Amino acid sequence: MAKRIKILFTIPNFDTAGSGKVVYDLVKGLDKTIFVPEICCFHDKGEFFNEVAALGIKIHIFRFAQPYRPFLSLPFRILKIFRFFRKHQFDIIHSWHWSSDITEPLAAKLAGIPFIYTKKAMGWGNKAWQWRTQLSTQVIAINTDMVNTFLKPFNYKVVYMPLGVDINYFKPQPPSETLKSTLNIKDSDFVIVSVANLVPVKGIEVLLEAVNLLNDESIKVLIIGDYHNTYGHDLKHKYKGSNVQFLGRHQDVRSYLALASIFVIPTLDIGRKEGLPIAPMEAMAMEKIVIGSKISGIVDILKPFDFCLFEAGNVTSLIKIINKVIDMTSNERESLEETMRISAVQYFNINQCVLNHQTLYTKLLKL
Repeated sequence: MAKRIKILFTIPNFDTAGSGKVVYDLVKGLDKTIFVPEICCFHDKGEFFNEVAALGIKIHIFRFAQPYRPFLSLPFRILKIFRFFRKHQFDIIHSWHWSSDITEPLAAKLAGIPFIYTKKAMGWGNKAWQWRTQLSTQVIAINTDMVNTFLKPFNYKVVYMPLGVDINYFKPQPPSETLKSTLNIKDSDFVIVSVANLVPVKGIEVLLEAVNLLNDESIKVLIIGDYHNTYGHDLKHKYKGSNVQFLGRHQDVRSYLALASIFVIPTLDIGRKEGLPIAPMEAMAMEKIVIGSKISGIVDILKPFDFCLFEAGNVTSLIKIINKVIDMTSNERESLEETMRISAVQYFNINQCVLNHQTLYTKLLKL
């Protein structure tokens, strides 16, 4: 029997879902007759960490990336990472770190281990990203704008590989009557759901301002995500009312998505922006109509549905699309919902995502 390929997946934490959920699905889905996946993260905190641990694979708690300062001790700290990589004899290291850190790929290169990183967001504001890319054996771009812009000079080592969701886990389900009653939602209500940890780039105020201007009591908004910060508290204070509910973070969002008439992701065109947001793909897989701002990543998800894209930050543009959906007949809505589910299954299926990664890993060791 051929030796199995030992892959280390590095990710700072599992405090939130998003890419952590993709790593979970990827590790779970890999063919264990061919691969031996292990995970390394900075700590074992977070509700989702327990789910990852339940997979039964080996998890290392280790600082696989180090701060640059103090410079005097940096070589010794990189040497510590190098020794960790060599000790465990990993065949491939696949980093899901969000930062432009170069200590991890440098240690991997010194250890002679192929290093891959997945570019998770659109930030490219310092030279460290170029150094990280130069040190990498392969780079995975999760949206097409990455491939065509800042990663273009490195096209010889860049692979376009969109993320995926579990389309058997996220599938159409009837709304919970108990939850509807708890949230005071009536059958006649038009429910808008958005899932995001509340930070300014998410642009939730654009959605809430649009709903304010629509001034329709039958429109109810459910915001799922951590709001325990200045931005979140400011939103709660400004837009508090019976038609907007901030429900906090929930590990399983399916029951809330099941209530949605539409799902809205209003991310602004500033800062790191989105790479390829998971939440709208989950909503589409659950047969929900998704409306999103016209920025990188979201454009890829809604490519067959450009009429569901609005100019980032433009409240008027968002209102027009919401009204368009409201004015649809029930048959038109059902047809669009079904088509979005089909699109998610075809283009953002975690099974295909896993197969793409397996192909990349085996190819990498043949180079």
